[in-house]
Amino acid sequence: MIAAILFGVFAVLLLIGAPIAVCLGVSSIAAMVVQGLGKPLATIMSSLPMIVSASTSKFVLLAIPFFIFAGNIMEKAGISGKLIALAESCVGHIKGGLAMVCVIVACFFAAISGSGPATVAALGVIMVPAMIRSGYKPAFSAALMAASGAIGVIIPPSITFVVYGSIADASIGELFIAGMVPGLIMGAALLLVALIVGRKMNLETLPKASGQERWKAFKDAFWGLLMPVIILGGIYGGIFTPTEAAAVSVVYGLFVGIFIYKKIKVQEFYSILIDTVSTTATVMFITAAASLFAYVLTRARLDVSISSGLEALTGGNVIIFFIIVNIILLIAGCFLDSTSALYIFTPLFVPVANALGIDLIHLGVVMIVNLAIGLFTPPVGVNLYVACGVGNVNLKQISKAVLGLIIAALTVLLLVTYIPKISLLFL
Repeated sequence: MIAAILFGVFAVLLLIGAPIAVCLGVSSIAAMVVQGLGKPLATIMSSLPMIVSASTSKFVLLAIPFFIFAGNIMEKAGISGKLIALAESCVGHIKGGLAMVCVIVACFFAAISGSGPATVAALGVIMVPAMIRSGYKPAFSAALMAASGAIGVIIPPSITFVVYGSIADASIGELFIAGMVPGLIMGAALLLVALIVGRKMNLETLPKASGQERWKAFKDAFWGLLMPVIILGGIYGGIFTPTEAAAVSVVYGLFVGIFIYKKIKVQEFYSILIDTVSTTATVMFITAAASLFAYVLTRARLDVSISSGLEALTGGNVIIFFIIVNIILLIAGCFLDSTSALYIFTPLFVPVANALGIDLIHLGVVMIVNLAIGLFTPPVGVNLYVACGVGNVNLKQISKAVLGLIIAALTVLLLVTYIPKISLLFL
């Protein structure tokens, strides 16, 4: 009965287009009311504030607003344009080079912003029009930007890894290390598709840059490139925790934006704060609602039933378990944002993974790669909608253009899933 109410209300609200946080929160409250029939409403709801407060007040989650803040600072500081200039000086003369620039810069910017949609928004306004001018079709240009932006949730520092680590009680530092190689492989796969498409088209190329021009572009982008080095080097070197690293990234970003690039003024700082608070509020609203959903699952022991059923279904076979995980998350990623999906499915998958002897770091990377693919998978891929706005194309056009990129990403997912060494190479 509780399961029917919880999932039924959730499905109905999702189908009518309610925001995902509302779907999770309302369905959870409805299930709590039914579960507590006969008790005063005040008694039933008394635990709600405590659950919401406990889920959003974890120290590790402080990294989320700090990384969002740092990403916004570096975007306003003009680092995206400097990264694009550096990539163009290196590969812009190659046929298909502009598409390569799109992917390469997305990998660099991902290590600064930690967010897929933010990467698409920051780079898309520059890259998509440039690709269209050089001869790429608008739909493919937008699709490549959407897929490249998804690398932002895999390459560290990633907000999504912070969320998974807080739920699964896994080391966020180790998750960051584990995400590096899969993120680079994903970038390489998208590069290959971009090159293949570029070779088949009559494209304009940029003049080959001289060594002096490349050196100038590198010097201009150096301070931006240094940011992920400081963050990840500090974490891996044991100098500070991921949360402290996020705070350091804000201080470093402000220093670069104000004193080095001299782009951030008082007016820009105010808008940066507004953007950061708005994005953080959205993430934390989803976190609170998803935690409430997970609480209802736990209290009704639905999580135990589902995990037990999943364990029985796998028959102790790791390959079957990962097939199920990938199918569930690829479908869920088409309709749910990453934070919601992690709060719903991580508590279900972790007990089974422990029983099968699967490393939780490896499981986390597999889940994050799945959800990254969901960012550019129709019909609800967030990156697709951002890219549609930037490229002035509709969902039908971009959905056709993104198919080849999805196939490349699924190939990477299979490699990451069944070759754990890819994720655990440096652990």
